[in-house]
Amino acid sequence: MPKRPSVIRQTMLTPIVLIVVLLVMAALSYQFGSRAFNRTAVEMFINIMVVVGLYVFVGNSGLLSFGHISFMCLGAYMTAWLAIPPVMKSMTLKGLPTWLLHTQLPMWVATPISGVFAALFALVVGRVIMRLSGIAASIATFGLLGVINNVYSNWDSVTGGQGSIVGIPPTMNVWIGWLGAAVAIAIAYLYAISRSGLALRATRDESVAASASGIDIVRERLVAFVVSAFIIGIAGALYAHFLSIVNPGAFYLRTTFITLSMLVVGGMYSLSGAVTGVVTISVLIELFRNLEKGISLGAIKVALPNGVQEIAIGIITIVILMYLPTGLTRNQEFSWRGWPMLRRLSRPVRTAMKELN
Repeated sequence: MPKRPSVIRQTMLTPIVLIVVLLVMAALSYQFGSRAFNRTAVEMFINIMVVVGLYVFVGNSGLLSFGHISFMCLGAYMTAWLAIPPVMKSMTLKGLPTWLLHTQLPMWVATPISGVFAALFALVVGRVIMRLSGIAASIATFGLLGVINNVYSNWDSVTGGQGSIVGIPPTMNVWIGWLGAAVAIAIAYLYAISRSGLALRATRDESVAASASGIDIVRERLVAFVVSAFIIGIAGALYAHFLSIVNPGAFYLRTTFITLSMLVVGGMYSLSGAVTGVVTISVLIELFRNLEKGISLGAIKVALPNGVQEIAIGIITIVILMYLPTGLTRNQEFSWRGWPMLRRLSRPVRTAMKELN
Protein backbone atom coordinates (compact mmCIF):
# COMPACT_ATOMS: atom_id res chain seq x y z
CA MET A 1 0.00 0.00 0.00
CA PRO A 2 1.56 3.36 -1.03
CA LYS A 3 2.54 5.65 1.75
CA ARG A 4 0.20 8.62 2.09
CA PRO A 5 1.96 12.02 2.15
CA SER A 6 1.74 13.95 5.39
CA VAL A 7 -0.35 17.08 5.81
CA ILE A 8 2.84 19.16 5.99
CA ARG A 9 4.13 17.78 2.68
CA GLN A 10 0.76 18.35 1.01
CA THR A 11 0.61 22.00 2.08
CA MET A 12 4.32 22.83 1.80
CA LEU A 13 3.69 24.55 -1.51
CA THR A 14 1.13 26.93 0.03
CA PRO A 15 3.41 29.69 1.42
CA ILE A 16 5.76 29.43 -1.57
CA VAL A 17 2.96 29.91 -4.10
CA LEU A 18 1.39 32.76 -2.14
CA ILE A 19 4.67 34.62 -1.66
CA VAL A 20 5.73 34.17 -5.29
CA VAL A 21 2.35 35.33 -6.63
CA LEU A 22 2.51 38.41 -4.40
CA LEU A 23 6.09 39.02 -5.56
CA VAL A 24 4.94 39.01 -9.19
CA MET A 25 2.13 41.44 -8.30
CA ALA A 26 4.62 43.73 -6.51
CA ALA A 27 7.02 43.65 -9.48
CA LEU A 28 4.26 44.44 -11.98
CA SER A 29 2.98 47.24 -9.79
CA TYR A 30 6.45 48.73 -9.37
CA GLN A 31 7.29 48.45 -13.06
CA PHE A 32 4.05 49.50 -14.70
CA GLY A 33 1.79 50.99 -12.03
CA SER A 34 1.20 54.65 -11.37
CA ARG A 35 1.91 56.26 -8.01
CA ALA A 36 -1.76 55.85 -7.02
CA PHE A 37 -1.74 52.20 -8.10
CA ASN A 38 1.42 51.54 -6.08
CA ARG A 39 -0.25 53.01 -3.00
CA THR A 40 -3.20 50.68 -3.56
CA ALA A 41 -0.79 47.73 -3.82
CA VAL A 42 0.94 48.72 -0.57
CA GLU A 43 -2.42 49.01 1.18
CA MET A 44 -3.34 45.55 -0.11
CA PHE A 45 -0.12 44.05 1.27
CA ILE A 46 -0.80 45.63 4.68
CA ASN A 47 -4.34 44.22 4.63
CA ILE A 48 -2.88 40.80 3.81
CA MET A 49 -0.81 41.03 6.99
CA VAL A 50 -3.87 41.97 9.04
CA VAL A 51 -6.11 39.23 7.61
CA VAL A 52 -3.36 36.60 7.85
CA GLY A 53 -2.97 37.62 11.49
CA LEU A 54 -6.72 37.18 11.93
CA TYR A 55 -6.48 33.74 10.31
CA VAL A 56 -3.84 32.66 12.82
CA PHE A 57 -6.37 33.07 15.62
CA VAL A 58 -9.81 32.79 14.01
CA GLY A 59 -8.91 30.11 11.49
CA ASN A 60 -7.13 27.84 13.95
CA SER A 61 -9.34 28.36 17.02
CA GLY A 62 -12.76 28.75 15.38
CA LEU A 63 -13.49 31.76 17.61
CA LEU A 64 -14.60 34.91 15.83
CA SER A 65 -12.71 37.99 17.01
CA PHE A 66 -13.91 41.57 16.61
CA GLY A 67 -11.01 43.06 18.56
CA HIS A 68 -7.86 42.33 16.59
CA ILE A 69 -7.82 45.75 14.94
CA SER A 70 -7.01 47.11 18.40
CA PHE A 71 -3.57 45.46 18.04
CA MET A 72 -3.16 47.32 14.77
CA CYS A 73 -3.87 50.52 16.69
CA LEU A 74 -1.30 49.62 19.35
CA GLY A 75 1.36 48.92 16.75
CA ALA A 76 0.66 52.10 14.81
CA TYR A 77 0.87 54.36 17.85
CA MET A 78 3.95 52.64 19.23
CA THR A 79 5.88 53.17 16.01
CA ALA A 80 4.67 56.79 16.01
CA TRP A 81 6.06 57.30 19.51
CA LEU A 82 9.36 55.73 18.49
CA ALA A 83 9.85 57.20 15.01
CA ILE A 84 8.56 60.81 15.20
CA PRO A 85 11.35 63.40 15.68
CA PRO A 86 11.74 64.45 19.35
CA VAL A 87 11.04 68.13 18.58
CA MET A 88 7.60 67.31 17.21
CA LYS A 89 6.79 64.94 20.07
CA SER A 90 7.72 67.54 22.67
CA MET A 91 5.12 69.91 21.18
CA THR A 92 2.18 67.54 20.64
CA LEU A 93 2.76 64.52 22.91
CA LYS A 94 3.94 66.09 26.15
CA GLY A 95 2.59 63.26 28.30
CA LEU A 96 5.07 60.69 26.98
CA PRO A 97 7.86 59.54 29.33
CA THR A 98 11.05 61.58 29.02
CA TRP A 99 13.07 58.73 27.55
CA LEU A 100 10.42 58.17 24.88
CA LEU A 101 10.20 61.89 24.08
CA HIS A 102 13.90 61.89 23.23
CA THR A 103 13.92 58.61 21.31
CA GLN A 104 13.87 58.38 17.53
CA LEU A 105 14.34 55.01 15.87
CA PRO A 106 14.33 54.00 12.18
CA MET A 107 11.37 52.08 10.80
CA TRP A 108 13.17 48.73 10.66
CA VAL A 109 13.78 48.95 14.44
CA ALA A 110 10.50 50.57 15.51
CA THR A 111 8.32 48.13 13.55
CA PRO A 112 9.32 44.86 15.29
CA ILE A 113 9.23 46.64 18.66
CA SER A 114 5.65 47.68 17.86
CA GLY A 115 4.77 44.06 17.08
CA VAL A 116 6.25 42.90 20.36
CA PHE A 117 4.33 45.63 22.22
CA ALA A 118 1.04 44.43 20.71
CA ALA A 119 1.93 40.81 21.50
CA LEU A 120 2.72 41.61 25.16
CA PHE A 121 -0.58 43.43 25.51
CA ALA A 122 -2.37 40.42 23.97
CA LEU A 123 -0.60 38.15 26.44
CA VAL A 124 -1.95 40.16 29.37
CA VAL A 125 -5.56 40.56 28.24
CA GLY A 126 -5.65 37.17 26.56
CA ARG A 127 -5.14 35.32 29.82
CA VAL A 128 -8.65 36.46 30.75
CA ILE A 129 -10.45 36.52 27.38
CA MET A 130 -9.19 33.10 26.25
CA ARG A 131 -11.00 31.44 29.15
CA LEU A 132 -14.27 32.30 27.39
CA SER A 133 -15.78 30.37 24.50
CA GLY A 134 -18.25 30.93 21.69
CA ILE A 135 -20.21 34.17 21.54
CA ALA A 136 -18.92 35.25 24.97
CA ALA A 137 -15.34 35.33 23.67
CA SER A 138 -16.40 37.26 20.56
CA ILE A 139 -18.25 39.85 22.65
CA ALA A 140 -15.21 40.18 24.93
CA THR A 141 -12.95 40.92 21.96
CA PHE A 142 -15.44 43.53 20.75
CA GLY A 143 -15.30 45.09 24.22
CA LEU A 144 -11.50 45.15 23.93
CA LEU A 145 -11.79 47.04 20.65
CA GLY A 146 -14.10 49.61 22.27
CA VAL A 147 -11.83 50.08 25.30
CA ILE A 148 -8.69 50.64 23.21
CA ASN A 149 -10.48 53.04 20.88
CA ASN A 150 -11.87 55.10 23.76
CA VAL A 151 -8.55 55.24 25.60
CA TYR A 152 -6.61 56.32 22.53
CA SER A 153 -9.33 58.79 21.52
CA ASN A 154 -9.24 60.60 24.88
CA TRP A 155 -5.64 60.36 26.12
CA ASP A 156 -4.72 63.71 24.62
CA SER A 157 -1.26 64.17 26.10
CA VAL A 158 -0.03 60.75 24.90
CA THR A 159 -2.04 59.87 21.79
CA GLY A 160 -3.22 63.28 20.63
CA GLY A 161 -6.81 62.33 21.39
CA GLN A 162 -9.21 62.39 18.47
CA GLY A 163 -6.79 64.52 16.52
CA SER A 164 -4.12 63.06 14.29
CA ILE A 165 -0.46 62.46 15.06
CA VAL A 166 1.71 63.63 12.18
CA GLY A 167 5.41 63.45 11.43
CA ILE A 168 5.84 59.68 11.04
CA PRO A 169 8.55 59.07 8.41
CA PRO A 170 6.80 57.93 5.16
CA THR A 171 9.22 55.11 4.40
CA MET A 172 6.82 52.53 2.96
CA ASN A 173 6.97 51.26 -0.62
CA VAL A 174 5.78 48.26 -2.62
CA TRP A 175 8.79 46.10 -1.76
CA ILE A 176 8.55 46.70 1.98
CA GLY A 177 4.83 45.93 1.77
CA TRP A 178 5.53 42.67 -0.04
CA LEU A 179 8.24 41.75 2.49
CA GLY A 180 5.82 42.35 5.37
CA ALA A 181 3.15 40.19 3.71
CA ALA A 182 5.71 37.45 3.02
CA VAL A 183 6.90 37.43 6.65
CA ALA A 184 3.29 37.28 7.89
CA ILE A 185 2.51 34.34 5.58
CA ALA A 186 5.65 32.49 6.70
CA ILE A 187 4.86 33.01 10.40
CA ALA A 188 1.25 31.91 9.92
CA TYR A 189 2.30 28.77 8.04
CA LEU A 190 4.97 27.81 10.57
CA TYR A 191 2.45 28.28 13.37
CA ALA A 192 -0.20 26.22 11.54
CA ILE A 193 2.12 23.21 11.16
CA SER A 194 3.55 23.52 14.67
CA ARG A 195 2.47 21.36 17.58
CA SER A 196 0.54 24.28 19.05
CA GLY A 197 -1.28 24.97 15.77
CA LEU A 198 -2.27 21.32 15.32
CA ALA A 199 -3.46 21.15 18.93
CA LEU A 200 -5.54 24.30 18.57
CA ARG A 201 -7.24 23.00 15.43
CA ALA A 202 -8.04 19.83 17.33
CA THR A 203 -9.84 21.95 19.95
CA ARG A 204 -11.66 23.76 17.13
CA ASP A 205 -12.94 20.56 15.57
CA GLU A 206 -13.71 18.62 18.76
CA SER A 207 -13.05 20.50 21.99
CA VAL A 208 -14.26 17.77 24.34
CA ALA A 209 -12.07 15.07 22.79
CA ALA A 210 -9.09 17.45 22.64
CA SER A 211 -9.48 18.37 26.30
CA ALA A 212 -9.77 14.71 27.24
CA SER A 213 -6.53 14.06 25.32
CA GLY A 214 -4.68 16.48 27.59
CA ILE A 215 -4.66 19.60 25.40
CA ASP A 216 -4.76 22.83 27.40
CA ILE A 217 -7.35 24.77 25.40
CA VAL A 218 -6.79 28.10 27.15
CA ARG A 219 -3.03 27.94 26.66
CA GLU A 220 -3.24 27.03 22.97
CA ARG A 221 -5.75 29.80 22.30
CA LEU A 222 -3.49 32.25 24.12
CA VAL A 223 -0.50 31.28 21.97
CA ALA A 224 -2.49 31.89 18.78
CA PHE A 225 -3.83 35.15 20.22
CA VAL A 226 -0.32 36.43 20.92
CA VAL A 227 1.12 35.33 17.55
CA SER A 228 -1.75 36.98 15.68
CA ALA A 229 -1.35 40.18 17.73
CA PHE A 230 2.36 40.29 16.82
CA ILE A 231 1.61 40.06 13.09
CA ILE A 232 -1.18 42.64 13.24
CA GLY A 233 0.91 44.96 15.42
CA ILE A 234 3.61 44.97 12.73
CA ALA A 235 0.92 45.64 10.12
CA GLY A 236 -0.26 48.63 12.16
CA ALA A 237 3.27 49.99 12.35
CA LEU A 238 3.75 49.68 8.59
CA TYR A 239 0.35 51.30 8.05
CA ALA A 240 1.46 54.28 10.13
CA HIS A 241 4.60 54.63 8.02
CA PHE A 242 2.46 54.27 4.91
CA LEU A 243 0.08 57.11 5.83
CA SER A 244 2.62 59.15 7.84
CA ILE A 245 -0.28 59.94 10.16
CA VAL A 246 -2.35 58.02 12.73
CA ASN A 247 -5.82 58.59 14.11
CA PRO A 248 -7.90 56.31 16.40
CA GLY A 249 -10.79 56.37 13.93
CA ALA A 250 -8.69 54.47 11.39
CA PHE A 251 -8.61 51.43 13.70
CA TYR A 252 -12.23 50.92 14.58
CA LEU A 253 -15.44 49.50 13.12
CA ARG A 254 -14.90 50.11 9.41
CA THR A 255 -11.50 48.41 9.36
CA THR A 256 -12.85 45.58 11.53
CA PHE A 257 -15.75 45.01 9.15
CA ILE A 258 -13.63 45.06 5.97
CA THR A 259 -10.88 42.75 7.26
CA LEU A 260 -13.38 40.22 8.62
CA SER A 261 -15.20 40.33 5.28
CA MET A 262 -11.92 39.60 3.50
CA LEU A 263 -11.34 36.57 5.72
CA VAL A 264 -14.88 35.25 5.25
CA VAL A 265 -14.91 35.75 1.47
CA GLY A 266 -11.63 33.90 0.98
CA GLY A 267 -12.22 31.15 3.53
CA MET A 268 -11.47 31.70 7.21
CA TYR A 269 -9.99 28.26 7.88
CA SER A 270 -7.16 28.43 5.34
CA LEU A 271 -4.10 30.60 4.81
CA SER A 272 -4.75 30.57 1.06
CA GLY A 273 -8.28 31.79 1.76
CA ALA A 274 -7.01 34.72 3.84
CA VAL A 275 -4.78 35.97 1.03
CA THR A 276 -7.36 35.25 -1.69
CA GLY A 277 -10.02 37.18 0.21
CA VAL A 278 -7.80 40.24 0.57
CA VAL A 279 -6.89 40.32 -3.12
CA THR A 280 -10.52 39.84 -4.19
CA ILE A 281 -11.99 42.49 -1.91
CA SER A 282 -9.12 44.91 -2.64
CA VAL A 283 -9.87 44.69 -6.37
CA LEU A 284 -13.58 45.28 -5.71
CA ILE A 285 -12.87 48.24 -3.40
CA GLU A 286 -10.66 49.85 -6.02
CA LEU A 287 -13.29 49.24 -8.69
CA PHE A 288 -16.10 50.82 -6.67
CA ARG A 289 -13.79 53.65 -5.57
CA ASN A 290 -13.23 54.57 -9.20
CA LEU A 291 -16.94 54.24 -9.96
CA GLU A 292 -17.69 56.62 -7.08
CA LYS A 293 -15.30 59.13 -8.63
CA GLY A 294 -17.22 58.80 -11.88
CA ILE A 295 -16.61 57.48 -15.39
CA SER A 296 -17.15 59.38 -18.61
CA LEU A 297 -19.53 57.94 -21.20
CA GLY A 298 -19.17 60.37 -24.03
CA ALA A 299 -20.42 63.72 -22.83
CA ILE A 300 -22.06 62.21 -19.76
CA LYS A 301 -20.24 61.47 -16.50
CA VAL A 302 -21.76 58.70 -14.40
CA ALA A 303 -20.83 58.30 -10.73
CA LEU A 304 -22.09 56.03 -7.98
CA PRO A 305 -23.10 57.56 -4.62
CA ASN A 306 -20.46 57.63 -1.90
CA GLY A 307 -20.54 54.61 0.40
CA VAL A 308 -21.57 52.13 -2.29
CA GLN A 309 -18.38 50.12 -1.78
CA GLU A 310 -19.29 49.32 1.85
CA ILE A 311 -22.81 48.27 0.79
CA ALA A 312 -21.40 46.12 -2.02
CA ILE A 313 -18.88 44.41 0.27
CA GLY A 314 -21.65 43.71 2.79
CA ILE A 315 -23.86 42.15 0.12
CA ILE A 316 -20.97 40.06 -1.24
CA THR A 317 -20.17 38.81 2.27
CA ILE A 318 -23.80 37.84 2.87
CA VAL A 319 -23.98 36.01 -0.48
CA ILE A 320 -20.74 34.12 0.27
CA LEU A 321 -22.05 33.10 3.71
CA MET A 322 -25.33 31.89 2.19
CA TYR A 323 -24.10 30.00 -0.87
CA LEU A 324 -20.41 29.35 -0.22
CA PRO A 325 -19.86 29.38 3.55
CA THR A 326 -16.36 27.90 3.21
CA GLY A 327 -15.24 30.83 1.07
CA LEU A 328 -13.79 31.07 -2.42
CA THR A 329 -11.06 28.54 -1.60
CA ARG A 330 -13.53 26.21 0.20
CA ASN A 331 -11.12 26.34 3.15
CA GLN A 332 -8.53 24.43 1.13
CA GLU A 333 -4.83 25.21 0.90
CA PHE A 334 -2.82 25.33 -2.28
CA SER A 335 -1.14 21.92 -2.25
CA TRP A 336 1.03 19.84 -4.51
CA ARG A 337 -1.97 17.69 -5.39
CA GLY A 338 -3.87 20.79 -6.40
CA TRP A 339 -1.30 21.72 -9.06
CA PRO A 340 -1.31 18.84 -11.61
CA MET A 341 0.31 21.00 -14.32
CA LEU A 342 3.28 21.73 -12.05
CA ARG A 343 3.54 18.05 -11.23
CA ARG A 344 3.63 17.10 -14.91
CA LEU A 345 6.20 19.77 -15.72
CA SER A 346 8.40 18.73 -12.81
CA ARG A 347 8.13 14.99 -13.49
CA PRO A 348 11.35 14.82 -15.59
CA VAL A 349 13.25 16.67 -12.87
CA ARG A 350 11.95 14.34 -10.15
CA THR A 351 12.82 11.30 -12.29
CA ALA A 352 16.35 12.56 -12.84
CA MET A 353 16.78 13.20 -9.10
CA LYS A 354 15.69 9.62 -8.33
CA GLU A 355 18.22 8.24 -10.85
CA LEU A 356 21.00 10.35 -9.32
CA ASN A 357 20.11 9.02 -5.87
